[in-house]
Amino acid sequence: MRIVGLITEYNPFHNGHLHHLQESLRITGADTSVAVMSGHFLQRGEPSLVDKWVRTEMALAAGVDLVLELPFPFACNSAPHFAMGAVKTLNALGVVDSLCFGSETGEIHPLQAIARILIEHSNAIEAGTRERLRGGISYPIARAEVLSRLFPTLSPETLASPNNILGIEYLRALQITSSPMRAYTIPRRGADYHSTDVSGKIASATGVRKLIAEDGTFDHLLPVACRKTLEKALDEGRSLDYGRLFNSLQTFLLQEVESLRGIYQVEDGLERRMVDAAMKSTAYSELADTIKSRQWTLTRIQRVLSYILLQVFGDEMRGFLQHGPMYLHLLGSTERGRQVLARARSGKTLPMISDPARAKATLRRFYRGQPEFYRLAEQMLNCDLRATRLYGLLQVTQQKVHRNQDYFQAVQQA
Repeated sequence: MRIVGLITEYNPFHNGHLHHLQESLRITGADTSVAVMSGHFLQRGEPSLVDKWVRTEMALAAGVDLVLELPFPFACNSAPHFAMGAVKTLNALGVVDSLCFGSETGEIHPLQAIARILIEHSNAIEAGTRERLRGGISYPIARAEVLSRLFPTLSPETLASPNNILGIEYLRALQITSSPMRAYTIPRRGADYHSTDVSGKIASATGVRKLIAEDGTFDHLLPVACRKTLEKALDEGRSLDYGRLFNSLQTFLLQEVESLRGIYQVEDGLERRMVDAAMKSTAYSELADTIKSRQWTLTRIQRVLSYILLQVFGDEMRGFLQHGPMYLHLLGSTERGRQVLARARSGKTLPMISDPARAKATLRRFYRGQPEFYRLAEQMLNCDLRATRLYGLLQVTQQKVHRNQDYFQAVQQA
């Protein structure tokens, strides 16, 4: 059995994801796939279109063999933290042979070269980036400027393209963790990552979500089995309602400014800017657009809004990021996926959670004699459980289910 790892969001699973899955199996020679997938809050900061169980069901129906959840502190964070958390999760399973990701470049060697530069010249790059940040520009632009100045032969397009940025961070994480996984990349097909244009049978997830929001036809953009699962969830109202999201955020933003201090990444006067924007905004998109600036990108603002919603504080988050994921959370598997779990049983380096009702006992056994690690693992799990409870309040139709859905949803099987 050869196993390829995929780092995903599947928001929702579309034909481009199917192409990525099939090509990843082909070029790596793998016969089995493991996806590390974000939960209810995503890397760009927004909640997912549909819940993580719907997205897991779509992934399994399309041919993914095993789906593990990337914990919230890494799933809803900047590219370096997102990548490091996902790579550490795949490493911890102990049986994944390769990692394959999509990129605009479509070639692994240029991206590996940049990843090595980021590691070998980290002090100079970080110092130059901090200097530019003081000038009021965003982190991605600041770092790209520093890299271009230090290494003029690097292509600005390579440094700035969204999938390349993530790919470079995956490669950097592989090197830092001395991962045994071999890296591969495939050219991204169809629309750009942020594009809302839809032509042919492959669109970006952004474009698919836009069509759904506008009641457009998206049948041709998803594999048939995935389309049926998604349509059922949408019909049942199990999708994100931005009006509910906005109202939930206002509960926090219209309190005193001091209540926001200490929240992760609320700094440099951002709390006052956010409260002022909340006073006059009437929708989520307007709120985020009003807060953003040259220094604070829209993506970063959306992530901070999620931290406020989940009440994630800086000290807690820094502890999570310093240590890395502290468990493997199983969301779904096929028969081949269950073979992967059996193979990983003796070699995995993190505890496996398949039943949250037993999770704390599992964590207590694994971290026996390490009370500080157990407390941190429990806090990380509580953050994921809180994300599920709050996501349940943000859906179009309030589901008549217990809010602690992690305790009541069985592991998806196919």
